[in-house]
Amino acid sequence: EAEEEAEKEHQPTEKPEKKPEKRKRVAEKAVKAKKKKKDEQKKKTITDVLASSEPKPGSPADMQALVTQYFSDKRSVIEQEELKLQNSCFLSSNDLTHSLSSYLKQVCPKWAKIQKQHTEKSSVVLLIVCSSALRTIELIKQLTTFKGEAKAIKLFAKHIKVEEQVKLLQKGVTHIGVGTPGRISALIEKEGLNLRALKYLVLDWNWRDQKLRRMVDIPEIKVDLMKLLDSGILTGCKEDKVKIGLF
Repeated sequence: EAEEEAEKEHQPTEKPEKKPEKRKRVAEKAVKAKKKKKDEQKKKTITDVLASSEPKPGSPADMQALVTQYFSDKRSVIEQEELKLQNSCFLSSNDLTHSLSSYLKQVCPKWAKIQKQHTEKSSVVLLIVCSSALRTIELIKQLTTFKGEAKAIKLFAKHIKVEEQVKLLQKGVTHIGVGTPGRISALIEKEGLNLRALKYLVLDWNWRDQKLRRMVDIPEIKVDLMKLLDSGILTGCKEDKVKIGLF
């Protein structure tokens, strides 16, 4: 009997032994929850900072820095000197208040006259360069109030063969080409597009995609753009035939 009573006395003491373990688990959960919340806040703030940081409009100096940096290990010192563009090579840059049409009206005030004088096939007066097929379509829609009677053509690789675009450019007079640097370079290489009539090269510089990248932040687009600039456009700028605008 004494043993049974002793056992009974011992039984209730088993429960309190579990309490510290329970408290430990609760404490661990609280620490984990706190850490998770902190991590989420950390992740959130990086995106938020990017999204809410005041975007700076691109400038001729940004463009020059990009060209210089890209060709620094690909050209001799003398050749690099030739890549330097005067400020007179540039149109005024978009200060982030413009739509595409209002920007083009500002930098090409005599567009109606220029457009009428353009009669050369397989060449355009205005090239607008952007990062993707979707962005091309968006920009062509934005051109409506500016272009007037001018004919615009989409120049990207998605679902359209180079040969088809060469034929379209040969077929009639096209005033404006909008597209990706890769496809535009390919057309110049195949002589489907020449730069004889080109007066304005507008880069979709300030626009950012869902990942907040500008076109020059995407490695393959940057390489294609440098190739395009090197296909006669920089030479045209130096000869005062072509002006570059950063939209």
